[in-house]
Amino acid sequence: MSPENIRDPKNSLKSITIAIVAFVAFIFIFSSYYVVQPGNRGILVTLGKVSPAFAPEGLGFKMPLITTVVPVSVRQQTRTVRTECYSSDLQQITVELRVLYRVPEASVVKIFQDFAGDPFDSLIAPRVAEALKEVTAQQSAEQVVKKREEIKVKALSGGRTKIGDILVVEDLVIQDVSLSKELEAAIESKMVQEQEAAKAKFTQQKTEIEANTAIIKAKGEAEAIRVRGRALQDSPGLVQLQIVEKWNGISPLVVGQGSGANILLPIDTKK
Repeated sequence: MSPENIRDPKNSLKSITIAIVAFVAFIFIFSSYYVVQPGNRGILVTLGKVSPAFAPEGLGFKMPLITTVVPVSVRQQTRTVRTECYSSDLQQITVELRVLYRVPEASVVKIFQDFAGDPFDSLIAPRVAEALKEVTAQQSAEQVVKKREEIKVKALSGGRTKIGDILVVEDLVIQDVSLSKELEAAIESKMVQEQEAAKAKFTQQKTEIEANTAIIKAKGEAEAIRVRGRALQDSPGLVQLQIVEKWNGISPLVVGQGSGANILLPIDTKK
């Protein structure tokens, strides 16, 4: 065997050592930086200890291998809450809400430290449901159906009070209010009766207005006739004046002589 084909153990060990060092250096370099995506904030955890300051979005550097970065979204999110409530008349109602919320920057570290899991499930959903139950308990089932906007505003205010400023609830949207079939039929029947009563009242008011208008018109016409009669009585020449004003150019025929009033009749010259 030629000397060229004999490997030097020292050279082989050196090559392996260089490769290992290069690999470890690559791992250290690769794990010494992080990137927080837009709409997120990073929680830095080093050997189980949470950093009091969050990492903003973008590129940052950390201690390699021993520090991890947990992303927390601060974007507005939408989730659905479905809860069973009771009205003031002890009717069971199922309400489906859409909750618009977000995690403020000032709360990302505290929420990560103090609350396990999704903050919506542990903080928002139960408190919004509780506020909604308190509001519906003060209204009848019919009012809950009719006054959705009022119910929503009160539930939103109550939910914000219960949650505090650790999370921001932007808005609530009532998507659906479910009642029993019997209760729905009863409410629908009552609403139809109210509409018919309102229609009958409108018809009655319209009839009264028309009757009053006819009376006023008749009184006006009677007064006009009375005034005209008195005017003719006081001024007999007024009749002659009206005849002259309405004359169409045909030669008149005078009927009546003496002290009585003369009547002018038109003569039709075509005959």
